[in-house]
Amino acid sequence: MSATRADAPAPPSFPQRLGHPRPLWMLFMTEFWERFAFYGIRWALVLYMVAQFHAGSAVGEAPSNRIYGAYLALVYAASIAGGYVADRVLGYQRSILLGAAIMAAGLFLIAWPDEQVFKIGLATIICGNGLFKPNISTMVGKLYGVDDTRRDAGFTIFYMGINLGGFIAPILTGVLANQVFGSETMPAYKVVFIASGIGMLLSFIWFWFGRRQLGGIGRPPAEGQRRRILYVFVGALLVVPVVWSLLTIGATTLAWILGVLFLILCALLLVEGIREGAVQRDRAIAMLIIFAFNVLFWMFFEQAGSSFTFLADRIVNRQFGDWTFPIAWFQSVNSLAIIVLAPLVALVWVAMGRRKAEPSIARKFSLGLIFNGLAFLLLMFALSSLVDAAGKIPFWTLFMVYVIQSVGELCLSPIGLSMVTKLAPVRLVGFGMGGWFLSTGIGDNLSGIFAGIVSGTTGMTVASAHSGYTFGFWALVGSGVLLFLIAPLLARLMHGVR
Repeated sequence: MSATRADAPAPPSFPQRLGHPRPLWMLFMTEFWERFAFYGIRWALVLYMVAQFHAGSAVGEAPSNRIYGAYLALVYAASIAGGYVADRVLGYQRSILLGAAIMAAGLFLIAWPDEQVFKIGLATIICGNGLFKPNISTMVGKLYGVDDTRRDAGFTIFYMGINLGGFIAPILTGVLANQVFGSETMPAYKVVFIASGIGMLLSFIWFWFGRRQLGGIGRPPAEGQRRRILYVFVGALLVVPVVWSLLTIGATTLAWILGVLFLILCALLLVEGIREGAVQRDRAIAMLIIFAFNVLFWMFFEQAGSSFTFLADRIVNRQFGDWTFPIAWFQSVNSLAIIVLAPLVALVWVAMGRRKAEPSIARKFSLGLIFNGLAFLLLMFALSSLVDAAGKIPFWTLFMVYVIQSVGELCLSPIGLSMVTKLAPVRLVGFGMGGWFLSTGIGDNLSGIFAGIVSGTTGMTVASAHSGYTFGFWALVGSGVLLFLIAPLLARLMHGVR
């Protein structure tokens, strides 16, 4: 096997638009609407759980954080099954369509003000996302040859689609909840969930009409497809109660379950890599090591939807005269930073590549971890030195935390999606993408556990936030430095893949 993965099938020739295959832009907009739905509810989930199911008491922060972390974890863990279904049963196109329809149903379900129905709705979203998320990312990779120098730039453009939806959704749903149908003191969370469900339906419609551009990519043989779609749909419905039970068993137990799944997945990918030869074996090993560092990154990055939300609500000074900056809008800062910075980062990688000075995949990942750590360093400083007489820290500190984390995200996340399509065994690329999302999911579940510790048993305080975020700084910077040091070893294992 060559270092350039010559065994991988060459992509078909596509019409070009703005220097990239035309279907990239269709996938961009499909993902835009899916991310609109996902980020539209992100700011509201923990606040809604505390308000609706804990009567607004701060005691509800910790359990709400853990449910949120478990929800995110299972969203990404479901990608394992979704990647397998696409690889072996339905094909990528039909998996995406079925997943979009199931997700829309789940988003409408969580609008019902009952705790058990709410959790069933979350479980339905999880099952649909498992079919959708890994497969649309995999299809982006299939638009480019492995040696195509535009590949990382294409994934970065796709990542901008994610963040454009993520930018608009919290602003719109925040206005609907706090101004149009509710108020800052009594938000209309139901409207948030319904608007996100409509966004998911738009994602379904966009892909339904745009998939013709893909030609044969992601389309399986026609024989027996209607029967297979029915089987997968019924299977998804049967899995919903299982996912609901995983949401309710407790975050610590879920962490052990996800850890066992991760070890099994690593073993399967490694066995497949060994079957394909020594080069693919080494690449699989390198990919799995990167997965482990990915867990740490998302454990702390995903405080954005949990402990940072309570930080914004209780400890950040959001007053500007008579106007209060909405909590929901903090969720748009990360996406806005990605939109602004992504083209610059892509240009930096391309320019460095022309000079043969572009950092390796592992070095980019280490930078992601370190920048994430620097965001926590800013919080350490604010919570120790900038607290005012009212017990608040300045608005700009949390705003800049999201910006600094965004730089780290750009160094890591789009590069990770591209990495999997380059390093995973050829026959299990969708499964490998599921592995990437499972490692993200493990980090997300740990993020909920960590956020619960930050909030404590009585709700977040300046002291509890400072203690927790100090730990986050040292964990992130320490792991980033370690990865930077072992990067040459990982580069050798990748056999020329950059």
